Amino acid sequence: MSNTPIELKGSSFTLSVVHLHEAKPEVIRQALEDKIAQAPAFLTHAPVVINVSSLEAPVNWHHLQQAVSATGLRIVGISGCKDAELKAEIDRAGLPLLNEGKDKAPRAEPPAPPELPVTPVTKTRLIDLPVRSGQRIYAPNCDLIVTNHVSAGRS
Repeated sequence: MSNTPIELKGSSFTLSVVHLHEAKPEVIRQALEDKIAQAPAFLTHAPVVINVSSLEAPVNWHHLQQAVSATGLRIVGISGCKDAELKAEIDRAGLPLLNEGKDKAPRAEPPAPPELPVTPVTKTRLIDLPVRSGQRIYAPNCDLIVTNHVSAGRS
């Protein structure tokens, strides 16, 4: 047992993500209630992340929080925010901003180098110990050089 009263460790959790395509709290509340009605055992009091990457209209964060909380869902963070002003609004509303860990923007692939003709590489295996009668030495796909005595085997 450690001498400190707490321990801080990283963990991974699977959370439901609500992707908002609308900024009106009443529309969002009704849509969430409809979803919860489809799977109440799964979604009642569930922690959720709100993804705002599709939003273009201004958001009243206080009313949005109230609308989501009214359905019983618990907001644990906001993701998908790229706009600096929107990030500041979210921070002022007291909501945590989450980074999704990967860049969703497609990256340009570097041009492929021209293909060079493939020349087979011939390896060489060098044996400098005596080879006993009946002993086998395998040298697949390479040259074999024996620089010591090789005993004659039986045919």
